[in-house]
Amino acid sequence: MVKDRVAILGGKGMLGSDLALACQQHQLITTVLDLPEFDITNENHLTNALKGVDAVINCAAYTNVEKAESEAELAYKVNAEAAGKLGLVAKDAGVWVLHISTDFVFDGKSNRPYVETDTPNPINVYGASKLAGEELLVESRCRHCIMRIEWTYGSAGGNFVAKMIKRAKAGERLKIVDDQIGSPTATVEIAKVICKLLPKRPEGLFHFASADYVSRFEMARFIFDKLNMSVDLSSCKTADFPTVAARPLNSRFNCSKIKTLLDKPIEPWQLPLERFLEGL
Repeated sequence: MVKDRVAILGGKGMLGSDLALACQQHQLITTVLDLPEFDITNENHLTNALKGVDAVINCAAYTNVEKAESEAELAYKVNAEAAGKLGLVAKDAGVWVLHISTDFVFDGKSNRPYVETDTPNPINVYGASKLAGEELLVESRCRHCIMRIEWTYGSAGGNFVAKMIKRAKAGERLKIVDDQIGSPTATVEIAKVICKLLPKRPEGLFHFASADYVSRFEMARFIFDKLNMSVDLSSCKTADFPTVAARPLNSRFNCSKIKTLLDKPIEPWQLPLERFLEGL
């Protein structure tokens, strides 16, 4: 059997590093590309990255939600223009693209979990740039799959879990919002799913997150309970803490579509998070 040759763009980030490991475990021939040697906004770098590969997974992104408000041009260059260029290069090379996107393409005002056919309406620059990237990738007419993910955490890079633990260890009093609802999703779980999708080469748009939903406040409480940490923790509303970038309150995904491609049920968010905390 011929093994797939896979290029991972943004392969040193939180998702990329877990994905690189998962691909190696699946004995895929993997090329990991990231800054400073690889720049997704450089068309020559993209062309070289896609030489001799069967599939490319784009984890490269500008992800600083707050800073994106003042660095919109850079956010669009990385999240939108580069995704469009990737699509055009991939089409010419005949390479299938799996592109990672986000729950931030939605405004969070729906009263139910979001399905893939819901109309996006981003409320910050980061979300708008990621949506523009999806649209440009579709316009390129390459063979592609867009996978929207949410509330990610992993051992590499900054995330909610790491921030909570760091702030608690510093002895801070923590006020955490209880009106933002979503599904904490481990990057190791996303990596496993991507490895399941690779041989199937699905096309179109898919939502993926851990099963069940929780508020940020209840997630924080779960973390501290599992770590047996005594923390001064209280709840508040998003409106009590104005941020530069607006946040969607409802980040719930309906994952029925992607479930049809998987060989086992998606685990509830508590199980991967517990494993992650045990491994710290």
